Amino acid sequence: MKKFVAEDSFWELFPDAQIGVVVARGMRPGVEVPKEGSEAIAKMLEDANAKADELLTSDIISQNEVVAVWRGAYQKFKTKKGARSSIENLLKRVLKGNPVGPISPAVDIYNTVSLSYALPVGGEDIDAIEGDVRLGITEGGDAFRALGDEEDSPTLEGELCYRDNVGAVCRCLNWRDGQRTALTDESSNALLVVESVDPSRADELAQAVDELAALIEQYLGGEIAAKAIITRDSPELVIDE
Repeated sequence: MKKFVAEDSFWELFPDAQIGVVVARGMRPGVEVPKEGSEAIAKMLEDANAKADELLTSDIISQNEVVAVWRGAYQKFKTKKGARSSIENLLKRVLKGNPVGPISPAVDIYNTVSLSYALPVGGEDIDAIEGDVRLGITEGGDAFRALGDEEDSPTLEGELCYRDNVGAVCRCLNWRDGQRTALTDESSNALLVVESVDPSRADELAQAVDELAALIEQYLGGEIAAKAIITRDSPELVIDE
């Protein structure tokens, strides 16, 4: 059995946070997504870029409220120099006129939801995860190699990250995914998360989670095995029996 667990050290920093979790099983490989499905996903991602542009109220990225809340969050734990939230990185591209392009069907779907709601969204391959996925402050030294990197970059003491029994899964909360557990075109079973540290956006978070699950079902044929909002009062969820 594997579980998703948000540890006490996370809630001590963000007592009112909510994390939407979707567990999808039996997703079809990217090459098996029908042409019309691929075209629909591409159009959704294009529209999401345009919607994100409308959400940006300032040309200075840090002055946009949906970014500022994460800038504040990242001041509460140790981070690698220059680390920013995943949603800031996506919105920065939109702001610079460099829209977020297609990567793979599953990633494109979660980027669509992330841009549409201006919330961090990510995904991991459940079959590559060893043991439970735990979100909390680490003592440092967790093994990690980021997507696209050729060298290891272990976690720092006092860093907030997702990790399993082998090492880090995603560093600095939602900054960078690791190669070991990242979703690929061949991933069949996925753990997807949507994060919010702003309690005023609870309804939007719930909508984003529902939309993410629906799109995975519709376009990738995935069965939604579990869907929940993780809170301090309900901090864990079984993700694999």
